[in-house]
Amino acid sequence: MSTPAPVRYLEHELTVYRRLWRSSLVSSFLSPVLFLAAIGGTVGRAIDRHGVGHFGGASYIEWLAPGLMAANAMQVAIQECFHPVLGGFKWTRTFIGAAATPLQPGNIVTGRLTWVGLRSLLLSGAYLLVAALFGAVTHLGAVWAVPVAALTGLAFAAPATAWAATRDRDDSFSSIQRFAVLPLFLFSGVFFPISQLPAVLRPLAYLLPLWHGVVLCRAIALGHAGGWAAVGHVAVLVAYIAAGTVAAVWAFDRRLHS
Repeated sequence: MSTPAPVRYLEHELTVYRRLWRSSLVSSFLSPVLFLAAIGGTVGRAIDRHGVGHFGGASYIEWLAPGLMAANAMQVAIQECFHPVLGGFKWTRTFIGAAATPLQPGNIVTGRLTWVGLRSLLLSGAYLLVAALFGAVTHLGAVWAVPVAALTGLAFAAPATAWAATRDRDDSFSSIQRFAVLPLFLFSGVFFPISQLPAVLRPLAYLLPLWHGVVLCRAIALGHAGGWAAVGHVAVLVAYIAAGTVAAVWAFDRRLHS
C-alpha cells in the first residue's frame, strides 16, 4: 500500500524534528513551570487566601492551568506557522522543492498542519504533566483536554498558514503577535472569567477560537464537560480549522503555480 501524499510531507517535518527535539523539550517544560510557578503558585495562593479563588469548587491554579494549556497551544501553533511557512517559500524553499514532486498544494498544507497538530499535542501533554506536578490536575479525565488544546492550536495554525503563504516579508508577524495574539492571551478567559470584561467586549471574545478552547479544556480538566455546550465549542474550533485550511490551500496553490 502506497503512503498517502500528506504523510510524505509529514515525514519531512518529522525528519527535521529528530535533530531538534532535545532543545524543544527544554522549552516545552520550562514555559509551563515558569507560568504555573509565577502566577499559580504566588498570585493564586494570594487569591485563594482571600477566599475568592474558588472557581466552581477549584483552587485558582486548578482553574488556571487548563486555560494556560490552550493558550500555549495557540502560541506554539502560530510560531510554527509564521516564519517557517514564509521560509518554506522564500528562504529554505522547502515548499518549492515539494511542489516539484507529485505532491499537490493540498497535500503539503495537510501534511504541515498535521505536523503542527502533533507538535501541539506533544507540548500540551508536557504541559499537563507539569500541571499535575504542581497539583493543578485533580481528575484523570483531564487527559482529554490535551487533544482539545491541540485542536485549539490548529484553529490558529490554519489561518496563520494561509496568511504567511501570502506574505513576501515578515513585517506583519510582530504586529499580529503584539496587537492580536497578546490581547487574545490576556482577554480570552485564561486568567479571569469573561464575565468580568466590559459587556461590549464579551461578544468579540465569544467569536474567537481561544475562548472556546480555554472553556472546553477547563471544563474537561475540572470534570464539568458535557452536553451541547461542548459540541458547540468543538464546532467553532473545527470551523476555524476548515476555513483556514481552505484559505491555506488556495494561497499555496496560487504561490506555487503562479
